[in-house]
Amino acid sequence: MNTKNLSVWIVIFSVCLLLAGCVVSNADDVPSKKKVDGTAEEAVKTAPIITNSKLEAKKTETPVKVNNGETAGKTADKEEVIVTFVELGSVKCIPCRQMVPVMEAVEKQYQGKVKVVFHDVWTDEGKPYAKQYKIRVIPTQVFLDSEGKEFHRHEGFYPKDQIDKILNKKGL
Repeated sequence: MNTKNLSVWIVIFSVCLLLAGCVVSNADDVPSKKKVDGTAEEAVKTAPIITNSKLEAKKTETPVKVNNGETAGKTADKEEVIVTFVELGSVKCIPCRQMVPVMEAVEKQYQGKVKVVFHDVWTDEGKPYAKQYKIRVIPTQVFLDSEGKEFHRHEGFYPKDQIDKILNKKGL
């Protein structure tokens, strides 16, 4: 294979990786970003708006958990939570930003039954979660049962209707 063909294949491969999500080769190699506090919506507001105007400043009453798993608003009782939906991504990643409305919709629809947690793996606070969940790309969604055991994982943007199917299998 000559160098011209190799260059073309590298470009094609790079575009495919971008469409699938942002690649995380090693959580230690990810540059540190500023700390994210508050809701995921607030995190999106601090990131530069690139193309998706729907992610711009939109008020929400739905608390979305960030980095340390605490909410900016009210929390569900631990006895009631059936599934924990862990979103591992970054506020600087376009597919991750596209997951914000999905996370909010899941939190609202399954309030008290599904705990939604967001970890920005490009921050010092979020890096340990990238290692803990052994992620390869962002965004990555991990679904845990009430005992904390992983029962489903997905990489890349995950449409809400597909998440609903997974949650319905758990009786929600």
